[in-house]
Amino acid sequence: MSGSLYIVSAPSGAGKTSLVNKLIQLDSHIVVSVSSTTRPIRSGEEDGVNYHFLNTEAFEQKIADDDFLEHAKVFDNFYGTSKSAVEAQLKKGKDVILEIDWQGAQQVRSIMPNAISIFILPPSLDELQRRLSGRGTDSVEVIARRMADAQSEISHYHEFDYIVINNVFDIALHELHSIFSAGRLTQANQYKKHSSLIQSLIESK
Repeated sequence: MSGSLYIVSAPSGAGKTSLVNKLIQLDSHIVVSVSSTTRPIRSGEEDGVNYHFLNTEAFEQKIADDDFLEHAKVFDNFYGTSKSAVEAQLKKGKDVILEIDWQGAQQVRSIMPNAISIFILPPSLDELQRRLSGRGTDSVEVIARRMADAQSEISHYHEFDYIVINNVFDIALHELHSIFSAGRLTQANQYKKHSSLIQSLIESK
C-alpha cells in the first residue's frame, strides 16, 4: 500500500521542527522529504541528510525536467522538493512530510491535490515572541520582522486541512500523530491493506 503525502507548515517559532523530529522518532512509517538547495553546505551539514546540495545548473535542469513539486528562490539561492524522490518514498508505503511554507503548499496542492495539510500554531503572540527572543541570536529588529512575517503566514490558516496548537508539546505531538494514524484508517486505505479480509467477511458461503 502506498503512503500519503503530508504538508506541515508553521510560522517561525511555533515549534514545527521539534514536533516533526519527535514524530519521526515515534513512527517509523513517517519520513521527512529532504529538500534540494543551491546554497553552500554549512559546517556540520551532510549532503542527502540536511539537504541535497546542487549547483545552479543542476537545479535549473530539474526545473526544466519538471521534477519539483514546489520550488522557490530565496535571496540568491534556490530551494525545492523533488517529485521523483517523494514518489519513491510513497511507493515504499511511507507517509512523507513536506516541511514547507504556505506558498510551497499552494504549489504542491496544484500538483498533488490529495496531499493532507497541517498548520502548527503558537498558543499566543506573546508566547511566540518569547520563543523567538529565547533563541538569543536575533536583534530586536529581526525579532520584530519575524513577528510580522509570522502574522502574515498565520493569516493563511484557512488553506490547511488541520490545525494543531503547540501549547503543551506532548499534547501537540499526540494530536499531530493522531492525524497520521487516522489517515491510515480511512475506508480506502483499509481496503487496500485488508481487501481479502473484507471480501471474506461479506461473501456468502
